[in-house]
Amino acid sequence: MNDDIVRKVKETAAYLKSQYESQAKVAIILGSGLGNFVQKINVEKEIPYTDIPHFPVSTVKGHSGKMLFGDLSGKKVVALSGRFHFYEGYTPEEVVFPVRVLKMLGVQTLLLSNAAGGVNEAFNVGDIMIINDHISFSAPNPLIGKNIDEWGTRFPDMSEPYKKGLIAKAQQIGARADMKLHEGVYFVVTGPTFETRAEYRLIKIVGADAVGMSTVQECIVANHMGMDVFAVSVITDLGIREEENVITHEEVLEAAHAAEPKLAYLFSELIKEL
Repeated sequence: MNDDIVRKVKETAAYLKSQYESQAKVAIILGSGLGNFVQKINVEKEIPYTDIPHFPVSTVKGHSGKMLFGDLSGKKVVALSGRFHFYEGYTPEEVVFPVRVLKMLGVQTLLLSNAAGGVNEAFNVGDIMIINDHISFSAPNPLIGKNIDEWGTRFPDMSEPYKKGLIAKAQQIGARADMKLHEGVYFVVTGPTFETRAEYRLIKIVGADAVGMSTVQECIVANHMGMDVFAVSVITDLGIREEENVITHEEVLEAAHAAEPKLAYLFSELIKEL
């Protein structure tokens, strides 16, 4: 099984290198409703996921499903517009397959974004939270199974899953632009249901500031393979509130779209400073 995964990752990387020769050191994976950010990229090559060997295909509204190569802030970048989620029926290994491929392409820094529910009562819809840690007990670890030694150690250290240096740079960028950036802990759930009131209370008690259905498995594998990770959550709904707590995916997408300009500025400036 492991030999098959290694073969598929290498074949996919070889195909992508045949389509675009320039090497990008930075990759971006965009979350729900955040796909318009790619308009900031000077796109030189666009490849639909359906054309990429062994690649899963995103099935979620708000995820377009294409890989983009080009320039952003004077740097070569590759962006994944549309990600894969455990709740879609993919295995954890399929969810993180693109991250493995990105590493094979030479990517060293991975920028992740997601739409998340606010748990911290200080948060408002449209706020941006830099993820400085996560809690992942409720989502299957993508490294379960025989370790692939050529990709990383059996027991990866996760004391700094999100690079402190990148977080510090981002806070400096936010301060210069008078942009309020929260920091906090992201709690991952499997989805696709939004959380119950009791689940929100539990998530708050254990120390999380936001909750979502993505990002953590990608972060774990990126750390396993020696990549630097920076991640942000756009707060698209509030889980801790007194009135009727009904959340729809359409509302999440609308809030994410509204916050996109701030995210685009933050990512663009951060890439400039890498």
